[in-house]
Amino acid sequence: MSGKVQSTFGRLWGKRTETPAADTAPTSDADATAAPDATIEPIQPLEEAATKTSWFSRLKQGLGKTSAKLTDGITGLFTKKKLEAATLDDLEDLLIESDLGVATAEKIITTLRKGRFEKDISADDVRTVLKTEVEQVLAPVAQPLVVDATHKPHVILMVGVNGTGKTTTIGKLAAQFRAQGKSVMMAAGDTFRAAAIEQLKIWGERTGAHVVSGSAGADAAGLVYDAFARAREEGVDVLLVDTAGRLQNKEGLMDELAKVVRVLRKMDPSAPHDVLLVLDATTGQNALSQVDVFKERAGVTGLVMTKLDGTARGGILVAISAKHGLPVHAIGVGESIDDLQPFDAGEFAQAIAGS
Repeated sequence: MSGKVQSTFGRLWGKRTETPAADTAPTSDADATAAPDATIEPIQPLEEAATKTSWFSRLKQGLGKTSAKLTDGITGLFTKKKLEAATLDDLEDLLIESDLGVATAEKIITTLRKGRFEKDISADDVRTVLKTEVEQVLAPVAQPLVVDATHKPHVILMVGVNGTGKTTTIGKLAAQFRAQGKSVMMAAGDTFRAAAIEQLKIWGERTGAHVVSGSAGADAAGLVYDAFARAREEGVDVLLVDTAGRLQNKEGLMDELAKVVRVLRKMDPSAPHDVLLVLDATTGQNALSQVDVFKERAGVTGLVMTKLDGTARGGILVAISAKHGLPVHAIGVGESIDDLQPFDAGEFAQAIAGS
């Protein structure tokens, strides 16, 4: 792996270990993925400047629904008008309807009232305030996902409801960690879906990460136990654990997830070292309740938002951040490797405000 690739991903995802562990490919475990096919091309990042330009373009497109609603609404309210109480009420309704949350809407209204009340104001002025206030909410939570080299392995547990893109996100993270020179193992803990197991194995082949899996319907906690034991024995840097998608109101499935967490903590009291909740940006307000429940039951430590694809209601990330203050490590706008990027508060706020 070239130094350029390592430095690029090191900048994006936090510091790499001082001395990357050598790959320790298993020779006897039938559950592990075989060595990657030599014909599969290694995943390479785009040139940094090109990545930044194309990424922001995709981010703007992904937030297009939210941005268009806000931009059109603000333009309609503030065309050659003075800032009046009735207009502020309408703006507050628009902000809340765009999923930014009551707290953030109130902050924006307060800022406008203090500085421009009864004065001429333009739509551009309002969008500038919107961008500034949203960025202030998001800046504290925009934190890179950093692997602690003192843990062997550093365990990252991926949780979320059905269809949020957990397995794909695991594969993308594996590719990026491997680009940093880290050894990676993946545990196919979504034993309810045979397709999820096969999907993770494909990602293992693409990235050169070993996959520990069982048959469909196997005990997830037992499989995770085996994966952790093997990762520890082999000195693996990162263990990524997939879990079955579960609705937050299904008690039995949430109990199983809690069991996985207990098993990991028996083996290492500090594990899992990260519990990442993957949120589907198209779900809107329902994402708030998902964070509430998964935070309580699984000890969520950070968020990844996926499917910012133009139909998304991405403003909900602002409301979630204002309420919970959980680190937002990454957002995804598509299926390719470079469509998952570390979260940047300024770019997100700029894309939402349409500026």
